[in-house]
Amino acid sequence: MEAANRLNSKKSRRKIIAYVESYDDVFFWRTVLSPFENESRFFEVMLPSHKTLERGKKSVLMNLLRRKTGRDLICCVDADYDYLLQGVTETSRRMLESPYVFHTYAYSIENLQCYAPSLRMVVVAVTLNDKAIFDFDFFLRRYSEIIFPLFVWSIWYYRRPNYTEFTITEFNTTITLGGFSIERIEDCLKRLQHKIYTKISYLQKKNPDAKESYLALKKELIEVMGVTPQTTYLYVQGHHLFDKLVVPVLGKVCKWLINERELEIRRQSVHSTQMRNELSCYSHSTQDIAQMLKKNMGYLASEPYRLICRDIKNFLDSGA
Repeated sequence: MEAANRLNSKKSRRKIIAYVESYDDVFFWRTVLSPFENESRFFEVMLPSHKTLERGKKSVLMNLLRRKTGRDLICCVDADYDYLLQGVTETSRRMLESPYVFHTYAYSIENLQCYAPSLRMVVVAVTLNDKAIFDFDFFLRRYSEIIFPLFVWSIWYYRRPNYTEFTITEFNTTITLGGFSIERIEDCLKRLQHKIYTKISYLQKKNPDAKESYLALKKELIEVMGVTPQTTYLYVQGHHLFDKLVVPVLGKVCKWLINERELEIRRQSVHSTQMRNELSCYSHSTQDIAQMLKKNMGYLASEPYRLICRDIKNFLDSGA
């Protein structure tokens, strides 16, 4: 890429290739990188291989081992737990130490797509009904506060060789909300809290000497890495958050609002033909929840997004 850019005329814009993990990541990183394009440079976001269908974080980071990254070729990946592990593993070190690797700070792009303050706009886009019947900010804040103590245990284990004793899969199973009701959200959260307390009690008994290191890690997560008890949902496994929590909750809320709009149409229709036509028109105007979430750009107001932009700006300003 550097050689190709040198062959271009001095008036040509410099092309910077950005390797990403999957198809969904192309749109996300395009929204991140577009504001940094100008008359002297532009980005092309792509998967790491044109020759195979191989993709994923491992494939992207392999370019570091091949020494292909540089000022004209960068890697853009999900942070996963690697950001919070702070160099404990080789992958974490590789991601954090290279000036040519940029990450989401949140666990993945799915977490940012589920950014709490933006979810009401997703509901409106899906249902075309602006009635506020559910407080997503309150819900994800309370959910985060409840799971935060157990989340610290998850990171505590993953920073140690015995991480298989409390895996992400086991953590995800414990933080699954289970049955959800819009009308009885506090009851759902209380049941979750009971599950979390039970698991924490078990881990405390299993690790009686861990109190000091646990509290030190908790302080580090909050003060150094910005993982607050109110925003823990941004740092849990992205697909679990997206598929097992946010989409089901959105589904309940959207179903309620769509039913309300359809009842309104039935009530206001003068005759059956008008009712059928109006219901058909409304049905064709509603959108798929998962697809609208994947195109949600409300994360532009989030702290992780600000940090990503800071890193990219520093990279470009340094002339690296």
